[in-house]
Amino acid sequence: MERTASYSSSKTKTFDLILTAMLTALVFVSTMLLNIKLPISINGGLVHLGSAMLFISAIVFGPKKGAFAGSVGMGLFDLVSGWALWSPITFLTRALQGYIVGKIAWAGGRKGNNIAYNLLGIIISVPPMIAGYYLWESLIYGNWIVPLTSIPGDIVQSVIGIAVAIPICIVLKKIPAFK
Repeated sequence: MERTASYSSSKTKTFDLILTAMLTALVFVSTMLLNIKLPISINGGLVHLGSAMLFISAIVFGPKKGAFAGSVGMGLFDLVSGWALWSPITFLTRALQGYIVGKIAWAGGRKGNNIAYNLLGIIISVPPMIAGYYLWESLIYGNWIVPLTSIPGDIVQSVIGIAVAIPICIVLKKIPAFK
């Protein structure tokens, strides 16, 4: 009997590891696949679909998987695509963002099934992400004014992420495998 329980637990841990790795890869690819450098600030800012995939991961699979996938997926993108200076803050802010979205979406046993709470989680996660990048850029540039020009790009990226993630989550939550 103990052997079966141990095997089952090991099987679950392996599945969780594979699922988390796949979500991380999806965030990375979503960030890499379509990204547009914005001409509105010193560093240009970047709009990509990685935010949408972070939101989807957190809403569908919970705060821990959302935090890890968002943090590592986007942090690795920064490291391999010329944004390495931003990778430390990306690891931190995106982990926090994924955790906030997932925690609110999954609180009270909702498990990401309530559209209003999913949207609320995303909206609440945006200011800490923006603040983190703002503080980081302030340190990099030695200036408190210049980083303000990155905020519109962060907002645009978040709005696009919402516009993509919420409808996809609605569809996924109707599929029995994702319930």
